[in-house]
Amino acid sequence: MNNLTLLKDTAPRWVKDAADLATRSYAQMTALNRPVPDYLITGTKRGGTTSLFNYLLMHPGVMGLFPQIREKKSTDYFFKEMERGESWYRSHFQTEVFRKVKSRQLGYRPISGEASPYYMWDPRIAARVKSVAPQVKSIILLRNPVERAWSHYQERVQNGVEPLDFVTALELEDQRLSSEYAAIDGGSKEYSEAFDFYAYRERGNYLPQLKNWYANFSSEQILVMRSEDMYQDVQGACDKVCDFLQIPRHELPTKRTFNARKRSTPIPQEAREFLSSYFEAKNEELFEYLQVEPFWKIG
Repeated sequence: MNNLTLLKDTAPRWVKDAADLATRSYAQMTALNRPVPDYLITGTKRGGTTSLFNYLLMHPGVMGLFPQIREKKSTDYFFKEMERGESWYRSHFQTEVFRKVKSRQLGYRPISGEASPYYMWDPRIAARVKSVAPQVKSIILLRNPVERAWSHYQERVQNGVEPLDFVTALELEDQRLSSEYAAIDGGSKEYSEAFDFYAYRERGNYLPQLKNWYANFSSEQILVMRSEDMYQDVQGACDKVCDFLQIPRHELPTKRTFNARKRSTPIPQEAREFLSSYFEAKNEELFEYLQVEPFWKIG
């Protein structure tokens, strides 16, 4: 542990807040010299976005969010913080001056980005991203939607925000989210925790989410990968991402999983059967759209 990390971990809350304010104020003053992100890891939730973001940060040519000591993976700008303005968003990325220094050391231009699985899910975000960073590249991880839903639910339970059992939560999902869908359709710009927290089933309905991103960005700007493939061959997946981002491949010092949660109990059989039936036709449409062999066998 270096001195900066020790200071970050042991400093009182007021010291951290003051340091954050000072750092962000400085960064906003230099925002015009700070490019927008080169890449976004946009989905899916419980699909490995945290792991992939950390693997990329092991690359000498990939820079973390500024200041990197805070170890943030997302700014939450496009759904929580847009009222702060683009200067605030740019303040999270390294300056062009710093990039030029790094370029001379590396022999190529370093890149930076952020990761948020909510960016893929919320239908309003792709257009917002395009208005700020039209050249950005998006990396989308897709996980077996049945397993994804159960992992998502377990996370909500462990975080203390889900009082229902899984079967009941699935039965009530449409009812719980109906007002959130109506608000979005009505032009609301507000972030909703319910829309984020409780869409266990629909966040695995990937095709509408993908079509939304492809409607806003060219196919050359989007890389779709299977989460299971990344976990089976971490180095191979990262090599593929490096090729997509046009940076040299890099041997990872570790391939451990980040933000993993141990499954305490198996998915209830009733829920598995319901989800398997629900996703069967939707997955066939997804694979046909992507023109790929089936990613998962469900049911």
